[in-house]
Amino acid sequence: MLSHLSVNNFAIVKSLQLELFKGMTTITGETGAGKSIAIDALSLCLGGRADSNMVRPGEDKIDITAAFVLDNNINATRWLEDNELLEGSECIIRRIITNEGRSRAFINGNPVPLSQLKALGQTLVNIHGQHAHHQLMKPEHQLTLLDQYSGHNQLIQASKEAYSNWRQLQNQLKTLRANSQDNLAQKQLLEYQVKELDELALSENEFEELEQEHKVLSSSGQIALTCQQAINDLYESEDVNALGLLNSVSHALAELVELDPKLSHLPTLLSEAIIQLEETNSELRHYADSIDVDPTRIADVEERFSKVMGTARKHQVHAEDLYQHHQNIKAQIEALDCSEEKFEQLETEVSTKHDLFIQTADKLSKSRCRYAKELNKLISQSMHELSMEKAQFCIDVTADNKHASPMGIDSVNFLVSTNPGQPLQALAKVASGGELSRISLAIQVITAQKVQTPSLIFDEVDVGISGPTASVVGKMLRKLGESTQVLCVTHLPQVAGSGHQQLFVAKQTKSGKTETRIHQLDEGQRIDELARLLGGSTITESTKANAKELLIAA
Repeated sequence: MLSHLSVNNFAIVKSLQLELFKGMTTITGETGAGKSIAIDALSLCLGGRADSNMVRPGEDKIDITAAFVLDNNINATRWLEDNELLEGSECIIRRIITNEGRSRAFINGNPVPLSQLKALGQTLVNIHGQHAHHQLMKPEHQLTLLDQYSGHNQLIQASKEAYSNWRQLQNQLKTLRANSQDNLAQKQLLEYQVKELDELALSENEFEELEQEHKVLSSSGQIALTCQQAINDLYESEDVNALGLLNSVSHALAELVELDPKLSHLPTLLSEAIIQLEETNSELRHYADSIDVDPTRIADVEERFSKVMGTARKHQVHAEDLYQHHQNIKAQIEALDCSEEKFEQLETEVSTKHDLFIQTADKLSKSRCRYAKELNKLISQSMHELSMEKAQFCIDVTADNKHASPMGIDSVNFLVSTNPGQPLQALAKVASGGELSRISLAIQVITAQKVQTPSLIFDEVDVGISGPTASVVGKMLRKLGESTQVLCVTHLPQVAGSGHQQLFVAKQTKSGKTETRIHQLDEGQRIDELARLLGGSTITESTKANAKELLIAA
């Protein structure tokens, strides 16, 4: 619950410190005093929209701090734990807005983005504004109220996930359909290209081997001549050859070894060189004998080489990359074939996901219908207590696949009949201003009992209500305050007197500057304030007596 609110330099508030308690706290004050100023400040602290014009004139920033006790607030505690912001059993939220429009937010002293402030705020406070009955006209708000009362959050989450899964696949299918014509044209082009490459039937590494053979065949005469010259120089020349020279040197070294044994390793080295020379000569001779200058083979290689080069140019790739290019095109065709199979598979998956969404939405719809019946009875009873004895309230839940959305397949419409014999009609068409205020209040009080937030704020929701009805409203809110903290801004003495405690808002002007102050009233001050609300500016003993009766009755 909200335990403390500190407000500095907000609008006409210079400095405000409020201690708040369990039960029902009413807030009253003169017209124009700013009875809702504390509520507005709290809304801002919890992530409401900021404006630099909100800063008190002459000051540089707004500074608002709200302290909450987390006892039994499972949702807020879990949120703080998940975001690593939990520090003990108290949560302190602070927001600063400068006169330049900059905003900073803190949770337990840690700087946080505004989105986190808003998310946490939803678990701490539920504010019902004075214009809530206007929201009540909107079907989406009616659905939200029903869901808040029903508390079937798991069903809503399941519906959102099922809807998301279905729509995601549906979008994929839509994209695939849009691309199918382009895919067909692309496939035809690729099939034409691959047909030519299939006919060429180039094998892996064939071009490199072909290129090498082409080089050898085209230079076979020069190769044969060079081989023969090398053989002559190494072995066959009658004048001078390498083998003969090495043998002469070998004999000379043998004579040196006899003179100096330290040179004994040299003949061995030279002997190894002679062996290597003989092996080289042998391989050269074998290679030279194997050279067969076949004109037919040369023509075949040149033709194949030329065809590969021409095909590579046509496909705008290097000849050495032509084989891989062929494989890539075949892979693309295979992928397009798979796309057609995937198309059929995706259609089946879309149908399956749609059926799953409808099943999930149907469970949610049945839950809404069940709680709608419960609410119909409770709200109708509450309307009877609020001087609408013959009124009937009904929530129409219509399930239709055409309404498919993340929230299910339901459309919700609040219907009401305010007079006997009058058919149930949409709320906006039937209720007058005063009736709408009472119906709105009944709905807010009843649904608030199910909302899992420890602090409920009603900001002049009793507008348009008076007399005996006001007493009923006060009793309703006080009863609600027995199970949760209730703050109520009101102008009705019957409601104000129902509070467990009462705050008074006053506006005063000093040195040409206006300032709003709020303080808690003791019993005597409460009687005076209630008497003022009952009788206006003139307080008599009679109005005081009536004020005392209000407090006693509460």
